[in-house]
Amino acid sequence: MPLTEAGIYTAALRLIDADGVEALTMRKLATELDANPMSLYHHVPNKEAVLRGVTRMVGAQFRTVTLEDAPWQERIRLLATDFRSLAHRHPELMAYSFSHQPDFIQPDDPFWTALTAIVQAAGVPQSEVSEIAALMVAVVIGVLAAELNGSLHKWSTLKPPGFDDGEDGDGGADSADVAPEGPDQDHMFRLVMDTLITGLESRLTGE
Repeated sequence: MPLTEAGIYTAALRLIDADGVEALTMRKLATELDANPMSLYHHVPNKEAVLRGVTRMVGAQFRTVTLEDAPWQERIRLLATDFRSLAHRHPELMAYSFSHQPDFIQPDDPFWTALTAIVQAAGVPQSEVSEIAALMVAVVIGVLAAELNGSLHKWSTLKPPGFDDGEDGDGGADSADVAPEGPDQDHMFRLVMDTLITGLESRLTGE
């Protein structure tokens, strides 16, 4: 079967999902494709180009349920949750993209298209739609990056200075049960979305 860019990106994604971005090499990719390593360079100039292509391919495949008649709050929760699911399907690639590819979200990406439509539906002035959407992306990506690299879990177990497990009147057994593992990450992601939505609601109502 002849080599194609799409085939190269698909094979690269398999390798990244299995072993991580750092383990990907052009030689390993050629072996995966049963091809001569030099033949890859007729389609992609280097590993960085492969990574950019894989990221664009995954971004273009993003899908979310369309709820055009639902409140914008519900729509944005669903969109963010579906984006999080994509990140956890390809954690190695997405963690790399969050840190090394600031332009991995493009104007025509399904995620950005859906997000800006929801922000508009919320009543944000047209002149501010891109700014508000960009800030939401930055917050969500920051949280997801911390989830994927384990930082969020670690931070969530840190106690405030001077905190004493025995001080809370209702802490008791429940606190002892929860503290070692830290809060559930699904719960924390919902909390992030609650905070973003509440902030935008306050801005829109002028409160």
